[in-house]
Formats: sequence, structure tokens, C-alpha cells
Amino acid sequence: MKNLFFFLLLSSTISFSQTDEEMLKQIHKVALTDSNCYSWLDDLSNVIGSRLSGSEGADKAVIYTKHQMEKLGLDKVYLQEVMVPKWVRGEKEIAYLKIADQIYNFPICALGLSVATPKKGITANVIEVKSLEELTSLGTEKVKGKIIFFNRPMNPEFIETFHAYGSCVDQRSSGAREAGKLGAVGVIVRSMNLLLDDLPHTGMTNYGDVPIENRIPAAAISTNGAEKLSQLLKSNPNSQLFFKQSCETHDDVLSYNVIGEITGSENPDKILVVGGHLDSWDLGDGSHDDGAGCVQSMEVLEIFKKLNYKPKNTIRAVLFMNEENGVRGGNKYEEISNKNNENHIFALESDSGGFSPRGFSIDANDENFTKISSWKTLFEPYLIHLFRKGHSGVDIGPLKSQKIVKAGLTPDSQRYFDYHHAANDTFDAVNKRELELGAAAMTSLVYLIDKYGID
Repeated sequence: MKNLFFFLLLSSTISFSQTDEEMLKQIHKVALTDSNCYSWLDDLSNVIGSRLSGSEGADKAVIYTKHQMEKLGLDKVYLQEVMVPKWVRGEKEIAYLKIADQIYNFPICALGLSVATPKKGITANVIEVKSLEELTSLGTEKVKGKIIFFNRPMNPEFIETFHAYGSCVDQRSSGAREAGKLGAVGVIVRSMNLLLDDLPHTGMTNYGDVPIENRIPAAAISTNGAEKLSQLLKSNPNSQLFFKQSCETHDDVLSYNVIGEITGSENPDKILVVGGHLDSWDLGDGSHDDGAGCVQSMEVLEIFKKLNYKPKNTIRAVLFMNEENGVRGGNKYEEISNKNNENHIFALESDSGGFSPRGFSIDANDENFTKISSWKTLFEPYLIHLFRKGHSGVDIGPLKSQKIVKAGLTPDSQRYFDYHHAANDTFDAVNKRELELGAAAMTSLVYLIDKYGID
């Protein structure tokens, strides 16, 4: 009897695996041979271009993606109003160091939400530091009237590049705020990039509750520029740096999250979200960050429609606005969800680039993590092997329900920060097949969650 029970259990497991294996094959076949995500990204990147919140590009992207989801024949496609910041970069930034009769120019770009320099720019002595702690140790007497140069590189020893990013991004996000408190007149921050190149990488700086009149301008310098500036300061410590930028912050403007959904056939009140952020920085066209995540999320719905799959639960694609400089879209989505008493059981975000998928980072209790991890063998034929606990995504971060599992797509990240927030984050940097494989991986996980639920 015991052997018979074991045989029945094994047979049930094999049947379960064969059914799901075939579905994942079909998902990947559609993604790789009959999907629109790459052409959608082409339009977002090359026709519309950069999509900074509050910009004309962001407005066009809202209209475009809504129209494309309507063409899929979804049960619902709609816009969700959200007020977002409007920050404009202005004229191209300038920075140089003059030593004797020699002028050394440096590639810089204003950090997002930074204030401008005075119209004639800033000229001041430079103090190089490696950390916020080192800055604080200098005190007001040494910092006042100076430009602070934060030059802590991303640590190449970390195999996980997001760990390297996280280990030094505080100088970009908090450097201007903390240096301003000590009387500095400006901040220059080494770009968050493992590659040595001449492209400055932008990103948001956060002044917190510092009054506008006390805020100091902040700019990123390319990694090659940072190396050169550091070298010159060592031999010419009293040199003065000039930099100029003309960015402006305007009043908040109206924008939208773009939402499309397939209504659940059995549990329409249970919602599975898949999404990315529609806004991008203004230097490139935001193909990896995060045009890729948006079109992959749309592709999840397209694949289900083409397979005539009728989900048990409602599956909703959300293209969030304003992740880059405020997370207003994610917060508004949660606010409306809470107001409507919506029940989200799962949320998946793609915001790590359009590279080959390697797995998922999962924010769940032990029981649900074990359940999702048990599906590893289904993903192995597609070279997906990472199922681990961790951060899911910025936009789905605010989302709360009585019981919810969150996950983030984990692509290969080794080249991601070569492009992140820089002028080379463009369509030609995205590989069509890798983008499609990411969409297939996302669809596969959503399918399994829809079929088996969460505990």
C-alpha cells in the first residue's frame, strides 16, 4: 500500500510537471517568434525618445502605450491620474579646471532635481572625499565655500553589480544635502558606473527638508573624468574648479499610470500585477531603464491573449510614472488600490534592464518562497536558476494587501551600469532575443502564480 501511494504521488507530480512544461514551452515560443515587445520598445525609444516625468516625451509615451494595450483586446485599459515633478535640465553643463595656462575639461551632467548654479557658474577650491562620513569629519571650517568631490567608485569585487551600486549611491542621493549643511557651495559626484568611460550618469539627488534657498548644485562626473580630476588635485591641491548648470524645477504637472488588464475567470477580485516604469532620464532614451520593463509587462498580456489563456485571477499590467525622481506613480497606485479595497496577491516588476533573465528576487514569507522555489526545474531549460529572497521593485514597493507576494525579474546585470542613467541607454544597446526571453520568464511566473495561487 505504501508503494502504491508513492507511485500515485509520483505519477501526479509527473503529470503536473508535463502540463506546466508544455505551457512554458508555448509561452517561450510566442515570446520568441510572435511578440511585439521589441517593436514597442523601438517606438518608445526611437520615435518618442526620453520620457522624464512632466516632459512631452512622457505624455506621448502614455498615449502610445495606452493605444497599444487597447489593440490587444484587453478587458480594461485606462489611465490613472498622478501629479508628478517637472524638472528641466537646461543647457549643456560645463566643468573645467585651470592649471597655469592649461584648461582641463570634464564631462558632467546635473543630477536630477538639482538646483542650478548661479548664471555665471561656480569657481571654488575642491575637496575630494570618499564617503559621507569623511565629509562629516572635516567639519564646517574646512568645507565652507568649497566644492565637494565625492569619488568613491562602485566596488568591482562585488559579483552582484546592484550590491556595488548600493554600496556607493548614498554619495549621489545625499551628498549635496550633507555638504550643503556644512557650507559647501557645490557637489561633484563620481558616476555610478563600473566602466571607465567619458559618459556622466545622472540620477536623483535628495535635499530632504532643506529650504530651496539653502540648496547647493550637484552634478555627476564621468568615471574617466573623476580619475583625471583626482590625479590633478593630488599634484595641484589648490586648483579651482569651475562648473555651470542651468536646470530648473517647475510646478508639478498632471501625468498618468497606464493600466491594462485581463479579468479573472474565477477570482476577478484577486489581482496579479506586472509592471515597469514608463518615465526615464533625459540623457538617453531609457531603453534599458525602463522601457524594457514596460514592454515586457505589456508582452505578458499579449502572450496570454495569443495563447487564449483564461486566467483564474485578474492579471494587470501597470506602467508606472515617475519612478526616477519621486515614485509618485507607485504611491498613487497603492493609494487608489487601498481606497478601492483591492486585493493584490502578487506583484512582479521588471526594472533591471533588458538583458538575459537569470531568475527572480522574491519578497515573500518562507512558505511562499519555498513554493515558488519548487518551480525551479520548470525554468532550468531556459537557463533561469536564481530564486532568492530580496528586493522586488521600487514601484511595487508601496503596494500592500492582506497577503501578497512580490518579485523582481533578475536579468544578468554585469553590463547594466554601463548604461544606467547615461546617454548610451539607447535602443541599440538592447538585444531583441534577451528582451523577449525576459518577457517569457515573467509570463511563466505569472502563469504559475495564477494557476497555483499563494499560501
